[in-house]
Amino acid sequence: MPAELLFALLRDPASTGAVLPSSRALANAMAHAATGADAVVELGAGTGPVTEALLRHMPGVPLIAVELQAPLARRLRTRFPSVEVREASAKQVVDGLIHRPGRLVLVSSLPFRSLPKAVGAETVDSICRFLAHSRERKLVQFTYQPRAPFVAPRGLRWHRRSVVWRNTPPAGIWELQAEG
Repeated sequence: MPAELLFALLRDPASTGAVLPSSRALANAMAHAATGADAVVELGAGTGPVTEALLRHMPGVPLIAVELQAPLARRLRTRFPSVEVREASAKQVVDGLIHRPGRLVLVSSLPFRSLPKAVGAETVDSICRFLAHSRERKLVQFTYQPRAPFVAPRGLRWHRRSVVWRNTPPAGIWELQAEG
């Protein structure tokens, strides 16, 4: 699968954040952080290591996998027929789910620091509006940096959940939720 990720990186380097897929340890940590969700929306599903961990860790919980790159989305549909795969931007999908009730968790592998500035800003705005809609919602995001993935607006707060050392490179798992 690294070859698929390499081709995706060559096709669209700004929206592909890594040369290697997430390790099993990172995928499992992301899935564990989503525990308790009524539904999960995976943003930037890529080749599917986090998708696989979510299905294993949370059987029966509805999962929407979002992947903008068509070849990767096709691969996800073939590999995970029970998953609703949406070939769209994270912003489009998140905006469309803002009024959906329940404990919704966004699990994201989006490369916020390498996205084009305008795309990153509109995606962050969309996610933050979604999270502010209900305290039952959260974003689970990993980053290779030692700081939060992006600046949280007033009313939302980041919490670093863990560091996964068995990943290349090591990754921090962060959660963003409404305060209060």
